[in-house]
Amino acid sequence: MRCCVCLFTQSLECSPSKMAAGESNSRSSCLNLSNSGPLGNAPPSNSAHSSPASNGGVVVAAGGMNRGAGNANPRTGPENGGGGAESAVRSTPSAHNPPRQSVCPSGATSGAASNMTATPSSSSTSSSSSSASSDASAAVASLPSSPASVLVYREPVYNWQATKSTVKERFALAVGSAVFDAMFNGGMATTSTEIELPDVEPAAFLALLKFLYSDEVQIGPETVMTTLYSAKKYAVPALEAHCVEFLKKNLRADNAFMLLTQARLFDEPQLASLCLENIDKNTADALAAEGFTDVDLDTLVAVLERDTLGLREVRLFGAAVRWAEAEAQRQQLQPTPENKRRVLGKALSLIRFPLMTIEEFAAGPAQSGILTDREVVSLFLHFTVNPKPHVEFIDRPRCCLRGKECSITRFSQVESRWGYSGTSDRIRFSVNRRIFVVGFGLYGSIHGPTDYQVNIQIIHTDSNTVLGQNDTGFSCDGTASTFRVMFKEPVEILPSVNYIACATLKGPDSHYGTKGMRKVTHEAPATGTKTCFTFCYAAGNNNGTSVEDGQIPEVIFYT
Repeated sequence: MRCCVCLFTQSLECSPSKMAAGESNSRSSCLNLSNSGPLGNAPPSNSAHSSPASNGGVVVAAGGMNRGAGNANPRTGPENGGGGAESAVRSTPSAHNPPRQSVCPSGATSGAASNMTATPSSSSTSSSSSSASSDASAAVASLPSSPASVLVYREPVYNWQATKSTVKERFALAVGSAVFDAMFNGGMATTSTEIELPDVEPAAFLALLKFLYSDEVQIGPETVMTTLYSAKKYAVPALEAHCVEFLKKNLRADNAFMLLTQARLFDEPQLASLCLENIDKNTADALAAEGFTDVDLDTLVAVLERDTLGLREVRLFGAAVRWAEAEAQRQQLQPTPENKRRVLGKALSLIRFPLMTIEEFAAGPAQSGILTDREVVSLFLHFTVNPKPHVEFIDRPRCCLRGKECSITRFSQVESRWGYSGTSDRIRFSVNRRIFVVGFGLYGSIHGPTDYQVNIQIIHTDSNTVLGQNDTGFSCDGTASTFRVMFKEPVEILPSVNYIACATLKGPDSHYGTKGMRKVTHEAPATGTKTCFTFCYAAGNNNGTSVEDGQIPEVIFYT
């Protein structure tokens, strides 16, 4: 289907009763629109393409049906050749319908007369056309010869429609689109009787017209994107805002990637930001959605660059491989490891392989064939050797989750000298609501600036399963402050479930906390939401850490 816009410059007649009734199912009713300029005056006539057609207007046809916007339909019926609006709109220039001419300051009348001439459809209309032409010629000839009395040109204000939010305001100044205004009234106005719009869907264009001329918002899941495109193309920001608001209200994990692609295409940063936040919160569901593999490479890169994805890195790699398979097929390539690497391009370097466990890496990426032998060896050395060699992939944890980072401190006082002999410091805890723990704050050396090697873990107490861990290090400055040590990925903590926080340090004696609290509550400043931690003694080897004294003074988390 196609859309087209037709421009009437002829003087047409219509029966009001026929307009109201629509006359027949094969003809659409007309909207009576003024062809005045944007300031209420006649459209500027200082070019060869514009003329002061007093009975002019706009007729829009979608999918072959006329959506009327002229003064009236021409007479129809067997006695007049049965042409109707369709034949009048689609008629081509002839000897009886000469091309438009400019109005000269000297008072030349031929252009004005021809511009006011109707297109004949029969002998009777030809006669009335001649009469109208004579009258028009006489009227123009009677004008004074002064150029100022012929035409006063007023420079239109560009996109004045964008400042008018209601149809009443828009009708007061002509039509609701700066693009249409320039197309029909501007200095470069078209002379064609029909303007085809090949890149606009008929349903979307009809929605645009309904909004422009009735303030009716007609948006649905199937048409919202094409309507948004039309609103942007024809500079109708009020309708554009309605479309964006509709998308925001219907944003879900299963359509977040599709909407993100469209938001980037249409330059809608607010909608794009909401899509990315939704993907952060529901990464697994968003990647599992059918539309994920249809996104373009730039969108995939924009997502993989984020530090806020709540999913293990090995699963992100699996999703990237699925996308590469689909992209290879779109490019008519065999899904070989080499072609997958080729289509992934920059996206492959954004997979944070160092954040995987050695088991995850060995079972998946190392055997995929997508990585080179040198990259595989380098990563295995990173997993097994201390100090860890440099790798070409990002090793920064994706720990900056949505919202504001929170932390609680369980000790009221700091003392000196806590020793380490290879035994882990451990404390058991539970919370009253779901959170994501991203790291611990640990005490450092009492002997000045020092580097520590440390392994941190969170263990599910009942199953003794390690839910998150990181084998890393940190530097301290010799003060009694705490020093941040982060997990590779956020660790989900469920309410009323027991977990063990564990830290195994290698280094000199450190500060330690005392006067510990069994219950610590964090209250969010903005919402007043309370997160309550309950600490208990962890049985077994714990290097002396307990509720009252020891290490692991601080828990860093997001709600």
